[in-house]
Amino acid sequence: MKVQLLFILTFLFSSNIGMAQSIDPDDSFTIELGLPNSFSNQPFKEIMQGLVCVSPYYQYAFKNGIAIGAGTHYSYFAVNEFSLPSAVYGGMHTLAGFLKFSHEKFWGERFGTDIGIKFGYAYSMIKTDALTTQGTLLNVIQSSYIEPVIGLILSSDEANSYRLTIGYPFYGFAFKPWAIGVESELGYEASQFNRISSFLTIGFGYTHYFNGKSTNAD
Repeated sequence: MKVQLLFILTFLFSSNIGMAQSIDPDDSFTIELGLPNSFSNQPFKEIMQGLVCVSPYYQYAFKNGIAIGAGTHYSYFAVNEFSLPSAVYGGMHTLAGFLKFSHEKFWGERFGTDIGIKFGYAYSMIKTDALTTQGTLLNVIQSSYIEPVIGLILSSDEANSYRLTIGYPFYGFAFKPWAIGVESELGYEASQFNRISSFLTIGFGYTHYFNGKSTNAD
């Protein structure tokens, strides 16, 4: 997955190398798409399989590079039925609204960075056949949402750029097997599922700068 993302980004950047100019960012719209890989909470890591993570957001950067933004976060984790004694089918949709504080700066004609943190509130909605059998159509868990993020940016022209993104979201709840309808601890010790759910996301993004001012390096 990482190699494929790097190949796509390299192709996009190289195809526009002749057009690239330095960007002086102000307001912009970004959409990020990544593949989540769960960590920390052992049942979450072994039972839930990350399929997609998407974050569209608006951001405004001041002249000193400090930026503020707001947007939405969505992820989907499917139940890995092969990790359970009896197969369970379904998954977890998470939708969050967030504010973002970061430092966005272009260090030359083409390369920039966007390093910051997103924080907000999330609704995790779990639907499985095991829950349905128990009479629960949807198990909704409300929690905090925090995600440190790093964006490595390459511009294609004065108004558009692409980025390699690395994020580490934290959902403020401890995933337990009974959240998906499994009425067993499955041999896990309390210390293994009392940690909050977190995952690493590596992906790519696209940014359009509405009023970005191009400057020549010469």
